[in-house]
Amino acid sequence: MANCHVVNALSKLIFVNTNTPGGSAPPGTGLHAGHVLETPGIYTASGLANGMNDLTPMVSRASNGVSGDVRVPGDKSISHRALLIGASAVGETEIAGLLEAGDIMATAAALRALGIEIERAGGDAAADPVWRVRGRGVGGLAEPETVLDLGNSGTGARLLMGLLASHPFASVLTGDASLRERPMARVMEPLGRMGAEFTARGGGGGRLPVTVHGTDMLRPVTETLAVASAQVKSAILFAALNTQGRTSVVEPNPSRDHTELLLRHFGADVSVRDESGGARRISVAGYPELAGAKVTVPGDFSSAAFPLVAALLVPGSNLRLRRVGLNPLRSGLLQTLEEMGARIEIHDLRDQGGETFADLQVEHGPLKGVTVPAGRAPSMIDEYPILGVAAACAAGVTHFDGIGELRVKESDRLAAMAQGLEAAGIEVEEGDDSLTIHGAGGAPKGGATIASRLDHRIAMSFLVLGAASKAPITIDDGATIATSFPEFIDMMNRLGANMETSMETDGARP
Repeated sequence: MANCHVVNALSKLIFVNTNTPGGSAPPGTGLHAGHVLETPGIYTASGLANGMNDLTPMVSRASNGVSGDVRVPGDKSISHRALLIGASAVGETEIAGLLEAGDIMATAAALRALGIEIERAGGDAAADPVWRVRGRGVGGLAEPETVLDLGNSGTGARLLMGLLASHPFASVLTGDASLRERPMARVMEPLGRMGAEFTARGGGGGRLPVTVHGTDMLRPVTETLAVASAQVKSAILFAALNTQGRTSVVEPNPSRDHTELLLRHFGADVSVRDESGGARRISVAGYPELAGAKVTVPGDFSSAAFPLVAALLVPGSNLRLRRVGLNPLRSGLLQTLEEMGARIEIHDLRDQGGETFADLQVEHGPLKGVTVPAGRAPSMIDEYPILGVAAACAAGVTHFDGIGELRVKESDRLAAMAQGLEAAGIEVEEGDDSLTIHGAGGAPKGGATIASRLDHRIAMSFLVLGAASKAPITIDDGATIATSFPEFIDMMNRLGANMETSMETDGARP
């Protein structure tokens, strides 16, 4: 193998300096946006495997009010994990409320290529269909005959790498143009210390396509993370399932705990212990007898954040969001908005399968700038783009610190927010891991065209800003919204937004 070198001998992590193409979707899967696979009952909405050559520009104009009573799609984080853990259980798992969006369908397609039977049972989207996963037990995945294309899903890719690390065969993972630029080394390195090997593109951080050289002889470890990451933690815990002994992850502060909660729900021996300095130790015993289970996926709080913030910013708004997941380790945005003076009421708080959810009542009202502490970042890492929009309309200065993680998401979200807000007439100051936003104290100027950078959350955030701005805001491409929230435009327009495809900037990616 030409031009390769070992970056870390301990982790056996190899970077290959080639320009291996991301490749197309697996043959016969029909991976393109919004289409149904030829196999009845299985959907995909990847649409991103070949780099999204066609642009779908969209424009958002000022709204007269965002009001109504809606349910947002199922939680993306929980949906990924329910599929992956269901595949590792013995027997049938039934998942109600699964997110039917591109990222999740890419994970489902990859699991099918690994020998897992997955089907969508009965009803249309309005009838709350149930997804059935027939698991093969811990360590039971079959060697794939094709490349596993995860589309735009960083969560799907990283968690699946953890699961595959403990299987004694080689598998190749790739993704769309955006995912192929996201670093994977922080997952590969701890898995390498357990005994797995990886071959990846170079360029710093390890890039897809990645070949996972798995083994069923992994070593249990105690891995101390420098930065709290639910994806890295979960990849290690998934690898630990097929590893003898007890594997532990110590994170400096708690990250979202959907993996721990679901593993317990399926019968795994998981312990969680708080340690000094705010750290947390999570341990899982190897070779658990996971049994198929029923899972109800609550509404995705990250998706709910978009109509929620829109209702806060647009005068005349009064919105009810039903069955929204309120996991305490993902409540940072709610806490921050309340500090900013947001009018949000929580109703009918309840628990199911270890997850908390409730209805949210949201009304328009003035917001004020605040300083968001760095320690809150793990509980709201996906919500910073839409929080930036709220800060742009608030009175006074809002400061985010400790958000360097945003630079390695679907895009460099820190730079994307800074440049986009500035284009919309907002004064900002961008640091290496910080962002300061000088709010307009009401409707910003707007009138900008924003590069969404193949990032669904950047696209949706600036469409929300357009609903609250004096002049329309256009994004260069809204196609990636389908990866997490396919109903976003239709739902927002039903609630009173004014969003549509723009014909003025139609084009194609170079």
